[in-house]
Amino acid sequence: MSQTLRIAMAQFDFPVGDVAGNRERIARMIAEARDEYAADIVLFPELALSGYPPEDLLYRPSFLRDCETALSGIAANVHGIVAIVGWPQAAGAVVYNAASVLRDGGIESTYRKRELPNYAVFDERRYFDVDPDRDDCVFAVKGTQVGLVICEDLWFAEPIASTVAKGAQLVLVPNASPFERDKHAQRDALLAQRVSETGAAIAYLNVVGGQDALVFDGASVVADGDGTVHPAAAAFTDQWLVVDFDPASRRFTPVRWMQDGDESRDALAWRAVVRGTRDYCRKNGFDKAWLGLSGGIDSSLVLAIAADALGPENVTAVRMPSRYTADLSNDLAQEQCDAMGVKLIALPIEKPFQGYLDTLAETFAGKPVDTTEENLQSRTRGALLMALSNKFGGLLLTTGNKSEYAVGYATIYGDMCGGYAPIKDLYKTEVFALARWRNTVGDWVVPEAVIERPPSAELRENQKDQDSLPPYDVLDAILLRHVDQEQSREEIVAAGFDAATVDKVLKLVRIGEWKRHQAAPGPKVSRRAFGRERRYPISNGYRES
Repeated sequence: MSQTLRIAMAQFDFPVGDVAGNRERIARMIAEARDEYAADIVLFPELALSGYPPEDLLYRPSFLRDCETALSGIAANVHGIVAIVGWPQAAGAVVYNAASVLRDGGIESTYRKRELPNYAVFDERRYFDVDPDRDDCVFAVKGTQVGLVICEDLWFAEPIASTVAKGAQLVLVPNASPFERDKHAQRDALLAQRVSETGAAIAYLNVVGGQDALVFDGASVVADGDGTVHPAAAAFTDQWLVVDFDPASRRFTPVRWMQDGDESRDALAWRAVVRGTRDYCRKNGFDKAWLGLSGGIDSSLVLAIAADALGPENVTAVRMPSRYTADLSNDLAQEQCDAMGVKLIALPIEKPFQGYLDTLAETFAGKPVDTTEENLQSRTRGALLMALSNKFGGLLLTTGNKSEYAVGYATIYGDMCGGYAPIKDLYKTEVFALARWRNTVGDWVVPEAVIERPPSAELRENQKDQDSLPPYDVLDAILLRHVDQEQSREEIVAAGFDAATVDKVLKLVRIGEWKRHQAAPGPKVSRRAFGRERRYPISNGYRES
């Protein structure tokens, strides 16, 4: 007769490339799951040993050998528990995205991922092969038949169906699935569908943590054999998840399971950008950050993100007024830093800016003032911020949003200077919404006057963003359709948008591609983020009619 199984699921961050550190941590956690939680099975995320995604590290034979050696070392010490560990398995000239069942001091079996995603941010067919034998993985633990598939396998009916046909009552699914808005509902519906198709219960474990432009949210979940999908674990939170599984009823009982307190779109987006910023800094050796604080909405929100990610004492804001900077901008920057306990320094740019103008005066003689002089101000600020970062250490955060990056309303080597862009994947309207949401959590962090004032680059007298761009609600609606949903010009115009406005926006998106190729990485939160997820050629002769 089958007995109740206790499963410990390791919803933690396993950094890419840190094979030695991940090996040590996995070995320690296996012992912890056995000794502290009395688990029968401990499950680790997809490619936990190498971190996900390891990308071109997989082309290095030494890296693959180190992963194999590490797995063997872990397996030798597995006793009194069954451990499932994901790793890249080299087999001659090919590499598999694999997960091994470790028991009694050895590797009992190894499952090789069948469905390799090759869309959006995924490039798995570049690195991995599919085993032509497509062998199922089913093993017994205390009389219960347990199956194993990996991440993308869940999104196809066949892998789980064939695993259950081999006798699996419970299917374990280790994942490395990046966060994007509105994805949880789709995933939960899929879990319910797979359970309905097979009758098997599913334990879905997702990794957590930031990796360059990707942010993994965890939000692991279990689904009973009757189709009940339990509430997800708290997103973006490192934690042990422990459940008891009754094979007779095919139901889970949570033992240790922290649920989410707020799964709203803004709450999850906030935690994504904060976690992405924190982990990018930590994994690249930065414990302090700099940013230019203008008194506008974008830099104000980035300041709040940085303070939440690193602590306000580790963030320095720099106010850089010019001849066009309004007194209100200076006042609001000071007000926010005072309220948040962030150090603020002032570096007026008039002298270096005038130095540029004087140097160029003879060469520019007879030429009217235009965006060249505006961009010089931004580049003066960029040079000063980079100098501070170089001299004192710390990562410079850039403050551009997705709307600006989309239409090129940002100065290359100016306000685009920086090593990380926390709001790069948030449209301007989403920036405003997120600022309002953040002010409802604890004390306010973005002054209300910043949220209410019209956006301006303040690079000429009485300048407003809407002098050059459509209103942001219109601009963002067009960009959402064109960038995120890949709609054509005709589809966007048919939806009711002015044709001339659509043509202007689409042209700006096209000619701004070269800037985006040089932009700092930032956390992905949308369906279609700039960078590895949206890869358009810079030299591009295609025009939609």
